[in-house]
Parts: sequence; C-alpha cells; structure tokens
Amino acid sequence: MYVIAQFTVIPIGTSTSLSGYVAACERVLAATTGINYEMHANGTNLEGEWEAVMDAIKRCHDTLHGMGVPRLSTNVTLGTRTDRPQRMVEKLSSVRAKLADQS
Repeated sequence: MYVIAQFTVIPIGTSTSLSGYVAACERVLAATTGINYEMHANGTNLEGEWEAVMDAIKRCHDTLHGMGVPRLSTNVTLGTRTDRPQRMVEKLSSVRAKLADQS
C-alpha cells in the first residue's frame, strides 16, 4: 500500500539544539531507497510503500538511540488512498492551482 506520511521525531533528554539529530535522520532518509521525502520546518514528509516508510522511521529511531538519545517521542500522520494513486507533488499542485484561480 502506498502511503504519504508526515513525521516529527522529538529527542527527549538532550540539549535544546536538535538540528544535529534532524540531520542524522535526513541522512537515513537519503540512504533509503523506495521513498521520496521532503524536510520542512516542523518535520518531514515521506511517500512510498507502507513498509519502506515505516522502516525509514524505525531506522531514524535506531540512529538517534545509537547517538545516545535515551528517549524519543514521534508523531506520525498517515494518508492512504484506494481510489487512485496520489503523490505529495500532486496534492501541492492542486492547492496551488486553486490559489492561482482566486488571484
């Protein structure tokens, strides 16, 4: 099943600067085949087959724990469709087209 996901990993028990942990997760995603991803200010969007997306999130957890993070809290939002395939870029294009029509 193809899924579009948004996830945010929150390291607990670390310093206030989290960019090093974000960079580590982004490296994990860059090394993952079969998914597309895009970082944003409050998390990362992923798309791909369910198993590949879930495995990428798990590998982010494994990596951060391996860096010494004692605890992680992760928020995940998932979206699937059965009526037709859909990609992140299509969802964004649809909204942008509607915005352009109102200008």
